[in-house]
Amino acid sequence: MNHQFTLLAAQASDGRMFGLDVQQFISTGIMLFNVAMLAFILSKLLYNPVRNFMQARAERIRGRLEGAEKEAAQAAALKLEYEGKLREAGTHRDQIIEEARRQAAEKARQMLLDAKAEADSLKARAAADIEMERQRAREEMKQAIIEVSAAMTEKLVAVSIDREVHERLFAETMAELEGTSWHS
Repeated sequence: MNHQFTLLAAQASDGRMFGLDVQQFISTGIMLFNVAMLAFILSKLLYNPVRNFMQARAERIRGRLEGAEKEAAQAAALKLEYEGKLREAGTHRDQIIEEARRQAAEKARQMLLDAKAEADSLKARAAADIEMERQRAREEMKQAIIEVSAAMTEKLVAVSIDREVHERLFAETMAELEGTSWHS
């Protein structure tokens, strides 16, 4: 088996498959130079533009995030302002309702006072009318008594009666008058 490797090694030095000589080092150096040149060209043509694009994209994203944070802060401030205005509107609403209730109560009280004054006025007018009716009834009663007295006098004059008959007639007439109800 060793023999086969030796044979192969001998053929390799003649056919130049692999050898550590100057030509190998030059071709390796040229290859390394080509790889370095290719890496430099590719970095200039591809890596730097991609890196610049990624940096610009990161800046745009950072700007959008900052803008979103600012907008979120503004939205929070607007929300607080809106909630404050809602509370203020609720307080204002409560004040308006309370004022309306107070005005309604005052109006109801005033209406009650007006109604009571009107009722008192009607009572006073009715009392005055009743008193006038009483006065008229008294006047009518006086007139009736005068008429009855005149009628009695006529009877007394027409018939000469004694004192006993006269008092009996007077008592009967008064009983009739007392029995009569006077309407006012």
